[in-house]
Amino acid sequence: MISFILTTKRLIKALIRSFKQPLFISLFTTLLLILLSGTMFYTKVEGWSILDAIYFCVVSLIPSGVDTSLTPTTNLGKVFTMFYLAVGVGVMFLTLLTLGKTMIKSTDDSTTEIKKVKKNSQF
Repeated sequence: MISFILTTKRLIKALIRSFKQPLFISLFTTLLLILLSGTMFYTKVEGWSILDAIYFCVVSLIPSGVDTSLTPTTNLGKVFTMFYLAVGVGVMFLTLLTLGKTMIKSTDDSTTEIKKVKKNSQF
């Protein structure tokens, strides 16, 4: 449980640091717009509930292998999904990559700071 708490703390710190980067802000905004457009499309065209549409949109873009048991049934829905996934997976990947790099950099900075403190306290 303590590991979960520490990891969550690191994730929150990385999110805060990431939102200071213009690239991350633009990627995050683009990702939100992609999720919003997908949700609106699936609720209108496929007739899904808002929760089902959001769930499908998010799970489809994360490489998790989770079976949503939701599939587009209309031809327009199938074509939209092909483009949605081609664009959305790339944006999701870059967003998560940027967040991960920030998280690693944050951890490296903390480690370097601890080493400096230990080195200074030895003298």
